[in-house]
Amino acid sequence: MPRPCRLLSLLLVASLACVPPVVAATWQLAIQPILPRDRTLEAYAPLADYLSRASGQTIRIRASHNFVDYWESMRQPPGFDLVLDAAHFTDFRNQRMGYRVLAKLPDTVTYSLVTREETLLFEPAELIGKRIATVPPPSLGGLRLAQMFPNPLRQPVIVATNNAQAALERLKAGKALAALVPTPLIRGDTSLNVVTTTDPVPHMALSVSPRVPAAMRKKLRQALLQAGKTPAGKAMLQALKLPGFVPADNALYTGYARLLEGTWGY
Repeated sequence: MPRPCRLLSLLLVASLACVPPVVAATWQLAIQPILPRDRTLEAYAPLADYLSRASGQTIRIRASHNFVDYWESMRQPPGFDLVLDAAHFTDFRNQRMGYRVLAKLPDTVTYSLVTREETLLFEPAELIGKRIATVPPPSLGGLRLAQMFPNPLRQPVIVATNNAQAALERLKAGKALAALVPTPLIRGDTSLNVVTTTDPVPHMALSVSPRVPAAMRKKLRQALLQAGKTPAGKAMLQALKLPGFVPADNALYTGYARLLEGTWGY
């Protein structure tokens, strides 16, 4: 090979060696902090792994310490990329930030006001002036509890916790007379009495930011809706103890953001 050609070839190889490899984008999947942060990271890792494989992108769990941290992070740019979240937050982002719902968990979700087995109460009013453990607003549980006690002069004493599991532990340890927690959390627990259960709202939805490309949205939606039909999807659902995902859109969640009225930053 003539010398000029050899030099040109060497320069070309050197220049290619300096070009950084193409790296897939990393996206964050936020999960509302119903569970402790460490437990959230562990529990939802199979979902992030499954969606990473389905989309060809790297998806990592983003977990918050509490709902105040979660609410502030949600509203500050750039916000979250993907979110598995309750109805009121889902609608807030849909309306204010242009998010799009891809799929949801089946059925609806409620919250239950519970006491220990030895404490028999029949209505929330009996807890005025008494200690109730719950996650404070803007969590759905905190907002629902506020609805039970609309009179500012007739209020319970709120024992604020960072997550629903901690609220239940406070109740069982005798540090509160009652607790308001997601109904699935106390299902099958015969050591508790249910005072009342809230009206149902659509179950948690997985929504995505406008930053997520249309092609990726399509892959994610398909992976969620087909999860129960593939070995990888079935393994993910089994690990999370979820029944599966069903179709949903923004319209299903319209109006639930109104639960946030009066919340700082709404």
